[in-house]
Amino acid sequence: MNDILTVLKIIAALATAATGLLAFVKPAATYGFIGLNANGARGVSEIRAIFGGLFIALGLAPLFLGATAYQVLGIGYLAIAVARAFSIVFDQSYAQSNIISLVIEIILGAILVI
Repeated sequence: MNDILTVLKIIAALATAATGLLAFVKPAATYGFIGLNANGARGVSEIRAIFGGLFIALGLAPLFLGATAYQVLGIGYLAIAVARAFSIVFDQSYAQSNIISLVIEIILGAILVI
């Protein structure tokens, strides 16, 4: 069981880095999974930096730093899930993609903090 959990954590970290790599290399693709469009070069730069660079670093760091970094990444996902759940309720943002993102964030967060 411990080996399966380790593999799931590595997959979660790599998925985070892969998401970041996609945003970094192809910022226009982010509209499909986060619903944001870049308006001009400044917007593209922001997508590359935050959704690209930061997610690449967050995904790769646990592979080099170990258990505590996996937990930090998991806490990050759970914090995003709390903020998203708040937004779903208070902003009435019940889009299917938002619900799917919430479920994925909870699952990844739970896997990573265990």
